Amino acid sequence: MESNYPDLTVRPPRGPRVRLGGFVCLPRILDKCRAVLAGKNGEYNYDCPMDQRFFSFAGIASDDLKAQVASGKGDGEILGWVLENMRSGITEADIRNWSEYMEPRSPSDVESREFFQGIHSETAPQREDIATWFDLLDIDDYVSFGGQP
Repeated sequence: MESNYPDLTVRPPRGPRVRLGGFVCLPRILDKCRAVLAGKNGEYNYDCPMDQRFFSFAGIASDDLKAQVASGKGDGEILGWVLENMRSGITEADIRNWSEYMEPRSPSDVESREFFQGIHSETAPQREDIATWFDLLDIDDYVSFGGQP
């Protein structure tokens, strides 16, 4: 089964804008979780602050999701589990609104802006279109695996 797990030392996880069941970031979270389980996560961290935003919204513990992934379930099965186990009252509209809120998010405090700027300066200092967290993740993934900004 581990052969089906992504090797994040040779390619990045799916981008943050990729959706599963309407949730942005969920496919990326699953890629990172599978890679951690296989010991092939490279510099990617499961349950990072961006992942924690999903866990907080859905009301799901990262360890519980990790246990489901470790059981070998595919994306569709994991989505079914998420939908059955997320906090009650979340509607499709809530998921859509949360995802639409997440996509344009940018650093909102001084510490976050400094962190963001540090990565931006290292990966693509000449790019003026890097404004959101998702933009930063996309360019960092691309450059980390040999792409030119």
